[in-house]
Amino acid sequence: MDDRAKMILQAIVNSYVELCEPVGSKYLVEKYNLNLSSATVRNVMSWLEEEGYLEKPHTSAGRVPSDKGYRAYVNNLPYLPPISVKKQAEFRDYLDKQIDEASDLIIRAADYLAEQTAFVSIALSPDYSSAQLQQLKILMIEPGSALVVLVISAGIVHDRLIRVPDLLDRDQLNRIGNAVETAVKGKALNDITLLMVTTAAEDTDLPEALINQVAYETYTSIKQMDNLDVYIDGSHRLLGQPEFQDIDRAQRFFHAINKPQIVAGYMSDIQKEEADLRAEKKQEESADSVSLDNESEAETTKQKRDAYMLRIGQEIALQGLEDMSFISTVYRISDEISGQLAVIGPKRMRYGEIISQVKFINKTLSEASEELERER
Repeated sequence: MDDRAKMILQAIVNSYVELCEPVGSKYLVEKYNLNLSSATVRNVMSWLEEEGYLEKPHTSAGRVPSDKGYRAYVNNLPYLPPISVKKQAEFRDYLDKQIDEASDLIIRAADYLAEQTAFVSIALSPDYSSAQLQQLKILMIEPGSALVVLVISAGIVHDRLIRVPDLLDRDQLNRIGNAVETAVKGKALNDITLLMVTTAAEDTDLPEALINQVAYETYTSIKQMDNLDVYIDGSHRLLGQPEFQDIDRAQRFFHAINKPQIVAGYMSDIQKEEADLRAEKKQEESADSVSLDNESEAETTKQKRDAYMLRIGQEIALQGLEDMSFISTVYRISDEISGQLAVIGPKRMRYGEIISQVKFINKTLSEASEELERER
Protein backbone atom coordinates (compact mmCIF):
# COMPACT_ATOMS: atom_id res chain seq x y z
CA MET A 1 0.00 0.00 0.00
CA ASP A 2 1.49 3.37 -1.00
CA ASP A 3 1.47 6.49 1.16
CA ARG A 4 -1.57 7.97 -0.58
CA ALA A 5 -3.65 4.87 0.06
CA LYS A 6 -2.48 4.77 3.69
CA MET A 7 -3.47 8.42 4.15
CA ILE A 8 -6.94 7.89 2.68
CA LEU A 9 -7.50 4.70 4.67
CA GLN A 10 -6.51 6.54 7.84
CA ALA A 11 -8.94 9.36 7.01
CA ILE A 12 -11.76 6.89 6.35
CA VAL A 13 -11.22 5.05 9.63
CA ASN A 14 -11.02 8.30 11.61
CA SER A 15 -14.18 9.60 9.96
CA TYR A 16 -16.11 6.37 10.44
CA VAL A 17 -15.09 6.21 14.11
CA GLU A 18 -16.45 9.73 14.54
CA LEU A 19 -19.63 9.46 12.43
CA CYS A 20 -20.58 5.78 12.47
CA GLU A 21 -21.72 6.32 8.87
CA PRO A 22 -20.25 5.21 5.53
CA VAL A 23 -17.67 7.69 4.25
CA GLY A 24 -17.62 9.15 0.73
CA SER A 25 -14.86 10.77 -1.32
CA LYS A 26 -16.41 14.25 -1.31
CA TYR A 27 -16.59 14.26 2.47
CA LEU A 28 -12.93 13.24 2.76
CA VAL A 29 -11.73 15.97 0.39
CA GLU A 30 -13.65 18.65 2.28
CA LYS A 31 -13.01 17.36 5.80
CA TYR A 32 -9.26 16.87 5.48
CA ASN A 33 -8.48 19.52 2.85
CA LEU A 34 -6.93 16.87 0.65
CA ASN A 35 -5.01 18.25 -2.28
CA LEU A 36 -6.73 15.65 -4.44
CA SER A 37 -9.84 15.57 -6.58
CA SER A 38 -12.89 13.56 -5.54
CA ALA A 39 -12.32 11.35 -8.59
CA THR A 40 -8.77 10.53 -7.48
CA VAL A 41 -9.96 9.73 -3.96
CA ARG A 42 -12.72 7.53 -5.39
CA ASN A 43 -10.16 5.60 -7.44
CA VAL A 44 -8.02 4.99 -4.36
CA MET A 45 -11.10 3.94 -2.39
CA SER A 46 -12.04 1.51 -5.16
CA TRP A 47 -8.56 0.00 -4.99
CA LEU A 48 -8.79 -0.28 -1.18
CA GLU A 49 -12.13 -2.04 -1.59
CA GLU A 50 -10.75 -4.45 -4.18
CA GLU A 51 -7.86 -5.28 -1.84
CA GLY A 52 -10.24 -5.97 1.04
CA TYR A 53 -9.48 -2.92 3.20
CA LEU A 54 -12.93 -1.35 2.72
CA GLU A 55 -16.48 -2.59 2.42
CA LYS A 56 -19.46 -1.00 0.71
CA PRO A 57 -22.81 -1.25 2.51
CA HIS A 58 -25.62 -2.06 0.09
CA THR A 59 -27.63 1.03 0.99
CA SER A 60 -24.86 3.60 0.71
CA ALA A 61 -22.42 5.02 -1.80
CA GLY A 62 -19.83 5.43 0.96
CA ARG A 63 -17.36 2.92 2.36
CA VAL A 64 -16.62 1.49 5.81
CA PRO A 65 -13.42 -0.18 7.05
CA SER A 66 -13.20 -3.97 6.99
CA ASP A 67 -11.34 -6.01 9.61
CA LYS A 68 -8.34 -5.95 7.29
CA GLY A 69 -8.68 -2.18 6.99
CA TYR A 70 -8.74 -1.67 10.74
CA ARG A 71 -5.70 -3.93 11.08
CA ALA A 72 -3.75 -1.94 8.48
CA TYR A 73 -4.81 1.29 10.18
CA VAL A 74 -3.52 0.14 13.58
CA ASN A 75 -0.30 -1.25 12.12
CA ASN A 76 0.39 2.14 10.53
CA LEU A 77 -0.51 4.42 13.43
CA PRO A 78 2.10 7.20 13.26
CA TYR A 79 2.14 7.64 17.05
CA LEU A 80 0.14 6.98 20.19
CA PRO A 81 -1.27 10.09 21.90
CA PRO A 82 0.30 10.62 25.33
CA ILE A 83 -1.70 10.51 28.55
CA SER A 84 -1.84 13.96 30.14
CA VAL A 85 0.10 14.60 33.33
CA LYS A 86 -3.20 15.37 35.07
CA LYS A 87 -4.70 12.01 34.05
CA GLN A 88 -1.56 10.16 35.12
CA ALA A 89 -1.68 11.77 38.57
CA GLU A 90 -5.42 11.08 38.82
CA PHE A 91 -4.96 7.36 38.21
CA ARG A 92 -2.00 7.02 40.56
CA ASP A 93 -3.99 8.76 43.31
CA TYR A 94 -6.91 6.44 42.62
CA LEU A 95 -4.66 3.40 43.10
CA ASP A 96 -3.01 4.76 46.24
CA LYS A 97 -6.15 5.02 48.37
CA GLN A 98 -6.13 2.48 51.22
CA ILE A 99 -5.20 -0.61 49.22
CA ASP A 100 -3.25 -3.44 50.79
CA GLU A 101 -4.05 -6.32 48.44
CA ALA A 102 -2.96 -6.81 44.83
CA SER A 103 -6.47 -8.01 43.95
CA ASP A 104 -7.90 -4.63 45.01
CA LEU A 105 -5.36 -2.83 42.82
CA ILE A 106 -6.35 -4.95 39.85
CA ILE A 107 -10.08 -4.34 40.33
CA ARG A 108 -9.51 -0.60 40.63
CA ALA A 109 -7.43 -0.59 37.47
CA ALA A 110 -10.18 -2.44 35.60
CA ASP A 111 -12.83 -0.01 36.89
CA TYR A 112 -10.74 2.95 35.78
CA LEU A 113 -10.08 1.44 32.35
CA ALA A 114 -13.81 0.88 31.78
CA GLU A 115 -14.60 4.42 32.88
CA GLN A 116 -11.93 6.07 30.72
CA THR A 117 -12.67 4.10 27.56
CA ALA A 118 -16.46 3.75 28.01
CA PHE A 119 -16.01 0.10 26.99
CA VAL A 120 -15.85 -3.24 28.81
CA SER A 121 -12.78 -4.01 30.89
CA ILE A 122 -11.64 -7.46 31.96
CA ALA A 123 -9.01 -8.26 34.58
CA LEU A 124 -7.47 -11.65 35.26
CA SER A 125 -5.89 -12.23 38.64
CA PRO A 126 -2.15 -12.98 38.65
CA ASP A 127 -1.21 -16.42 37.37
CA TYR A 128 0.66 -18.05 40.24
CA SER A 129 0.74 -21.51 38.65
CA SER A 130 4.46 -21.42 37.85
CA ALA A 131 5.46 -19.66 41.08
CA GLN A 132 7.45 -21.72 43.58
CA LEU A 133 6.10 -22.44 47.05
CA GLN A 134 8.66 -21.13 49.52
CA GLN A 135 6.91 -21.70 52.85
CA LEU A 136 3.87 -23.60 54.12
CA LYS A 137 2.66 -23.33 57.71
CA ILE A 138 -0.47 -24.79 59.32
CA LEU A 139 -1.25 -22.86 62.49
CA MET A 140 -3.73 -24.01 65.13
CA ILE A 141 -6.32 -21.32 65.86
CA GLU A 142 -8.51 -23.36 68.20
CA PRO A 143 -9.61 -26.99 68.41
CA GLY A 144 -11.19 -27.86 65.06
CA SER A 145 -9.86 -24.76 63.28
CA ALA A 146 -6.48 -23.91 61.70
CA LEU A 147 -4.91 -21.41 59.32
CA VAL A 148 -2.91 -22.49 56.26
CA VAL A 149 -0.30 -19.85 55.39
CA LEU A 150 1.45 -20.06 52.02
CA VAL A 151 4.37 -17.94 50.85
CA ILE A 152 5.34 -18.09 47.19
CA SER A 153 8.16 -16.52 45.22
CA ALA A 154 8.13 -12.71 45.20
CA GLY A 155 7.06 -12.88 48.85
CA ILE A 156 3.35 -13.13 48.10
CA VAL A 157 1.36 -14.48 51.05
CA HIS A 158 -1.95 -16.34 50.91
CA ASP A 159 -3.82 -17.67 53.91
CA ARG A 160 -6.97 -19.75 54.30
CA LEU A 161 -8.94 -20.82 57.34
CA ILE A 162 -9.63 -24.57 57.37
CA ARG A 163 -11.49 -27.12 59.47
CA VAL A 164 -9.42 -29.86 61.13
CA PRO A 165 -10.44 -32.81 63.33
CA ASP A 166 -11.39 -31.69 66.84
CA LEU A 167 -9.11 -34.36 68.36
CA LEU A 168 -6.02 -33.08 66.53
CA ASP A 169 -3.67 -31.22 68.89
CA ARG A 170 -1.18 -28.45 68.11
CA ASP A 171 1.88 -30.73 68.11
CA GLN A 172 0.28 -33.20 65.71
CA LEU A 173 -0.78 -30.38 63.39
CA ASN A 174 2.76 -28.99 63.39
CA ARG A 175 4.13 -32.44 62.47
CA ILE A 176 1.76 -32.67 59.50
CA GLY A 177 2.56 -29.11 58.42
CA ASN A 178 6.33 -29.66 58.61
CA ALA A 179 6.11 -32.93 56.66
CA VAL A 180 4.02 -31.38 53.89
CA GLU A 181 6.25 -28.30 53.69
CA THR A 182 9.34 -30.49 53.30
CA ALA A 183 7.67 -32.39 50.45
CA VAL A 184 6.40 -29.40 48.44
CA LYS A 185 8.85 -26.59 49.23
CA GLY A 186 10.51 -25.25 46.08
CA LYS A 187 7.96 -26.82 43.74
CA ALA A 188 5.76 -24.87 41.32
CA LEU A 189 2.14 -24.68 42.43
CA ASN A 190 0.88 -26.47 39.33
CA ASP A 191 3.27 -29.38 40.02
CA ILE A 192 1.92 -30.06 43.50
CA THR A 193 -0.57 -32.94 43.62
CA LEU A 194 -2.98 -34.25 46.23
CA LEU A 195 -1.03 -37.53 46.28
CA MET A 196 2.16 -35.62 47.08
CA VAL A 197 0.53 -33.82 50.02
CA THR A 198 -1.27 -36.92 51.33
CA THR A 199 1.86 -39.10 51.13
CA ALA A 200 3.84 -36.52 53.09
CA ALA A 201 1.16 -36.33 55.77
CA GLU A 202 1.03 -40.13 56.04
CA ASP A 203 4.78 -40.21 56.73
CA THR A 204 4.02 -38.72 60.17
CA ASP A 205 2.52 -42.10 61.16
CA LEU A 206 -0.46 -40.33 62.70
CA PRO A 207 -3.88 -41.98 62.47
CA GLU A 208 -5.51 -41.71 59.06
CA ALA A 209 -8.59 -40.15 60.64
CA LEU A 210 -6.46 -37.18 61.72
CA ILE A 211 -4.44 -36.57 58.57
CA ASN A 212 -6.89 -37.02 55.67
CA GLN A 213 -8.91 -33.86 56.24
CA VAL A 214 -5.81 -31.75 56.92
CA ALA A 215 -4.09 -33.03 53.78
CA TYR A 216 -7.12 -32.35 51.59
CA GLU A 217 -7.72 -28.86 53.02
CA THR A 218 -4.03 -27.98 52.64
CA TYR A 219 -4.01 -29.15 49.03
CA THR A 220 -7.19 -27.14 48.36
CA SER A 221 -5.50 -24.05 49.80
CA ILE A 222 -2.56 -24.51 47.42
CA LYS A 223 -4.81 -25.05 44.40
CA GLN A 224 -6.88 -21.96 45.20
CA MET A 225 -3.79 -19.86 44.54
CA ASP A 226 -3.58 -21.56 41.15
CA ASN A 227 -7.11 -20.50 40.12
CA LEU A 228 -7.68 -17.51 37.86
CA ASP A 229 -10.22 -14.99 39.12
CA VAL A 230 -12.01 -12.96 36.44
CA TYR A 231 -13.37 -9.45 36.97
CA ILE A 232 -15.54 -7.80 34.29
CA ASP A 233 -16.76 -4.21 34.44
CA GLY A 234 -18.58 -1.81 32.13
CA SER A 235 -20.77 -4.15 30.07
CA HIS A 236 -23.65 -1.69 30.41
CA ARG A 237 -21.56 1.06 28.80
CA LEU A 238 -21.81 -0.61 25.40
CA LEU A 239 -25.59 -0.25 25.30
CA GLY A 240 -25.15 3.38 24.26
CA GLN A 241 -23.03 2.47 21.23
CA PRO A 242 -24.81 2.58 17.83
CA GLU A 243 -23.64 -0.95 17.03
CA PHE A 244 -25.65 -2.28 19.96
CA GLN A 245 -28.94 -1.03 18.61
CA ASP A 246 -28.83 -4.33 16.72
CA ILE A 247 -30.50 -6.60 19.29
CA ASP A 248 -29.07 -9.84 17.85
CA ARG A 249 -25.53 -8.47 17.99
CA ALA A 250 -26.03 -7.25 21.55
CA GLN A 251 -27.42 -10.61 22.66
CA ARG A 252 -24.49 -12.50 21.12
CA PHE A 253 -22.03 -10.25 22.90
CA PHE A 254 -23.66 -10.47 26.33
CA HIS A 255 -24.03 -14.23 25.97
CA ALA A 256 -20.25 -14.48 25.40
CA ILE A 257 -19.19 -12.03 28.10
CA ASN A 258 -21.36 -13.80 30.68
CA LYS A 259 -19.05 -16.82 30.43
CA PRO A 260 -16.02 -15.31 32.20
CA GLN A 261 -13.98 -18.51 32.45
CA ILE A 262 -14.22 -19.01 28.68
CA VAL A 263 -13.10 -15.40 28.13
CA ALA A 264 -10.24 -15.94 30.60
CA GLY A 265 -9.19 -19.08 28.74
CA TYR A 266 -9.15 -17.17 25.46
CA MET A 267 -7.04 -14.39 26.99
CA SER A 268 -4.56 -16.97 28.26
CA ASP A 269 -4.43 -18.56 24.81
CA ILE A 270 -3.63 -15.31 23.01
CA GLN A 271 -1.00 -14.45 25.62
CA LYS A 272 0.71 -17.79 24.97
CA GLU A 273 0.37 -17.30 21.21
CA GLU A 274 1.96 -13.84 21.41
CA ALA A 275 4.76 -15.16 23.63
CA ASP A 276 5.50 -17.92 21.11
CA LEU A 277 5.57 -15.40 18.25
CA ARG A 278 7.94 -13.13 20.17
CA ALA A 279 10.23 -16.08 20.89
CA GLU A 280 10.31 -16.95 17.18
CA LYS A 281 11.04 -13.34 16.21
CA LYS A 282 13.79 -13.13 18.80
CA GLN A 283 15.45 -16.20 17.30
CA GLU A 284 15.16 -14.74 13.81
CA GLU A 285 16.60 -11.41 14.93
CA SER A 286 19.55 -13.08 16.66
CA ALA A 287 20.25 -15.09 13.51
CA ASP A 288 20.29 -12.00 11.31
CA SER A 289 23.27 -9.69 11.12
CA VAL A 290 21.89 -6.16 11.10
CA SER A 291 23.40 -2.73 11.56
CA LEU A 292 23.34 -0.97 14.94
CA ASP A 293 20.68 1.43 13.67
CA ASN A 294 18.50 -1.43 12.50
CA GLU A 295 18.94 -3.23 15.82
CA SER A 296 17.84 -0.11 17.69
CA GLU A 297 14.82 0.29 15.43
CA ALA A 298 13.89 -3.38 15.81
CA GLU A 299 14.09 -3.15 19.60
CA THR A 300 11.87 -0.04 19.62
CA THR A 301 9.30 -1.83 17.47
CA LYS A 302 9.50 -4.94 19.67
CA GLN A 303 8.86 -2.92 22.82
CA LYS A 304 5.87 -1.26 21.18
CA ARG A 305 4.39 -4.62 20.17
CA ASP A 306 5.08 -6.29 23.50
CA ALA A 307 3.09 -3.65 25.39
CA TYR A 308 -0.30 -4.87 24.17
CA MET A 309 -2.06 -7.57 22.17
CA LEU A 310 -4.81 -6.69 19.69
CA ARG A 311 -7.43 -8.81 17.97
CA ILE A 312 -9.94 -7.29 15.54
CA GLY A 313 -13.23 -8.76 14.37
CA GLN A 314 -12.81 -12.21 12.85
CA GLU A 315 -9.34 -12.46 14.43
CA ILE A 316 -11.17 -13.08 17.73
CA ALA A 317 -11.74 -16.81 18.02
CA LEU A 318 -14.57 -16.43 20.50
CA GLN A 319 -18.17 -16.75 19.42
CA GLY A 320 -20.14 -13.58 20.09
CA LEU A 321 -17.15 -11.23 19.88
CA GLU A 322 -16.61 -11.38 16.10
CA ASP A 323 -17.86 -7.80 15.69
CA MET A 324 -15.63 -6.39 18.43
CA SER A 325 -12.02 -5.42 19.02
CA PHE A 326 -10.07 -6.93 21.91
CA ILE A 327 -7.01 -5.16 23.34
CA SER A 328 -5.17 -6.89 26.19
CA THR A 329 -1.95 -6.37 28.08
CA VAL A 330 0.11 -8.27 30.63
CA TYR A 331 0.81 -6.64 33.98
CA ARG A 332 3.59 -8.02 36.16
CA ILE A 333 3.98 -8.45 39.89
CA SER A 334 7.40 -10.08 39.46
CA ASP A 335 9.46 -11.66 36.68
CA GLU A 336 7.52 -14.91 36.96
CA ILE A 337 4.08 -13.73 38.15
CA SER A 338 1.74 -11.87 35.85
CA GLY A 339 -1.92 -11.28 35.07
CA GLN A 340 -3.88 -9.69 32.26
CA LEU A 341 -5.97 -6.61 31.71
CA ALA A 342 -8.14 -6.12 28.62
CA VAL A 343 -10.68 -3.82 27.03
CA ILE A 344 -13.40 -4.91 24.61
CA GLY A 345 -15.31 -2.49 22.42
CA PRO A 346 -16.74 -2.03 18.93
CA LYS A 347 -14.27 -2.22 16.06
CA ARG A 348 -15.19 1.43 15.54
CA MET A 349 -12.95 2.74 18.31
CA ARG A 350 -10.23 5.35 18.70
CA TYR A 351 -7.40 2.84 18.63
CA GLY A 352 -4.57 5.24 19.39
CA GLU A 353 -6.26 6.64 22.49
CA ILE A 354 -7.44 3.25 23.77
CA ILE A 355 -4.03 1.61 23.26
CA SER A 356 -2.38 4.53 25.10
CA GLN A 357 -4.78 4.07 28.01
CA VAL A 358 -4.16 0.33 28.14
CA LYS A 359 -0.38 0.74 28.05
CA PHE A 360 -0.35 3.46 30.71
CA ILE A 361 -2.69 1.63 33.08
CA ASN A 362 -0.68 -1.57 32.61
CA LYS A 363 2.61 0.16 33.42
CA THR A 364 1.21 1.97 36.46
CA LEU A 365 -0.58 -1.13 37.75
CA SER A 366 2.60 -3.20 37.42
CA GLU A 367 4.61 -0.59 39.34
CA ALA A 368 1.97 -0.32 42.07
CA SER A 369 1.69 -4.13 42.40
CA GLU A 370 5.45 -4.55 42.69
CA GLU A 371 5.61 -1.76 45.28
CA LEU A 372 2.80 -3.33 47.29
CA GLU A 373 4.55 -6.71 47.37
CA ARG A 374 7.85 -5.10 48.44
CA GLU A 375 6.07 -3.50 51.40
CA ARG A 376 4.78 -6.83 52.72
